[in-house]
Amino acid sequence: MIDNNHKTAVIFGVRNDSSIAYDVAVKLHRSGCRIALSYVKDTKDNVLHLLRELGLSEDRAMEVDVRDEQQIAAFFEMVSATLGPVDYILHGVAFGSQQVMCYSLPGSGLPAPGYLDIPFEDLMDSFNISAYSLLRIVRVSLPYLAQEASVLTLTYNASQRVFPGYAGMAINKAALENIVIYLADQLRDKQVRVNAISAGLVMTTSAGGINGVRKLRKMGRITAPLGNIDVGDVGDTALYYFSGLSRKVTGNIHFVDGGFNIMGVAIDEKG
Repeated sequence: MIDNNHKTAVIFGVRNDSSIAYDVAVKLHRSGCRIALSYVKDTKDNVLHLLRELGLSEDRAMEVDVRDEQQIAAFFEMVSATLGPVDYILHGVAFGSQQVMCYSLPGSGLPAPGYLDIPFEDLMDSFNISAYSLLRIVRVSLPYLAQEASVLTLTYNASQRVFPGYAGMAINKAALENIVIYLADQLRDKQVRVNAISAGLVMTTSAGGINGVRKLRKMGRITAPLGNIDVGDVGDTALYYFSGLSRKVTGNIHFVDGGFNIMGVAIDEKG
């Protein structure tokens, strides 16, 4: 059992009870960690419900737009003042518009946007939220971090391989992974470790925006040596990074995908 008593975690990206960040928050709480959650207007009710469900005060949450440095700073100031230095940060935020993800709404009658036609402005807003926000959050958090703090983000294998349905979001994930390794080097003097979990495709609300998501899940079930994963598998791995067990691990892109990433080609059910 990992003991996180007297530790404090700041969690960005809880959406609802199917989200990876939700599972991580619950498991950190159960390990004894003090948790604080950010939310946006669309996720406020779900975040506050989680806190009530865990018997925690709603004061542990704050509305934060990760594009706004002042809001991030206010959040860390609140956490530091009430819970103490921050030991762990989960960066679980991502966003891509229909134009970035290249999909159209069912029944709209409109063709899906093409990859070659992704608007620059849409992509930059998506990049700001999904990738650059990690750099911004770490920069703002430095005065509030405890010694040997751990920062963790969530990525996907589309950063390295072609998943047509992931479209422009793959650009963001590639950038995010590069930010991880450079931050790991930049923060060496502070002994702050920075890592990423490359999760297999799980059926979260966000995954619903990926073209062909159910087909990809079927491929994962057949192709990955250990089959598909669920949010709990990612949460369990996150707990390793949010503990002393990973104190000498940094700059790592950790696959939790049932081994899907090692396969060169898809295989059928007969192998």
